[in-house]
Amino acid sequence: MKEIIFGVVSGIVAALGMGGGTILILLLTLFTTMEQHLIQGTNLIFFIPTSITAIFMNVKNKKIDYKLSVFIIILGIIGAIVGSKLSFKLESNMLKKYFGIFLICIAFFESYSFFKQYILKKKENNN
Repeated sequence: MKEIIFGVVSGIVAALGMGGGTILILLLTLFTTMEQHLIQGTNLIFFIPTSITAIFMNVKNKKIDYKLSVFIIILGIIGAIVGSKLSFKLESNMLKKYFGIFLICIAFFESYSFFKQYILKKKENNN
């Protein structure tokens, strides 16, 4: 039953463009006894149908920059190959810790970006 809830929550978050895979990894890490390598592999399989759906909807709504997309796809494939090779060399506990550090860095960056935008808008409204 919890797997159904995890899938629905992750799908909703993915549809909103906020990283459903990250939520799925977090939920599986906290509420199951699966190893980190298996969790991340499961996340990659989850990503296929959700990304196909998102691509279809964004093509339909003309929200894709195709030139930029090709460039990002090429770099993404290179990154996926390098990341996959690195992940197989790490123990599950180390992979989990590195992923946690990565999430913390992203949280700080997103918080900084949000407050920077907030302060800039506040200054613009005062002028």
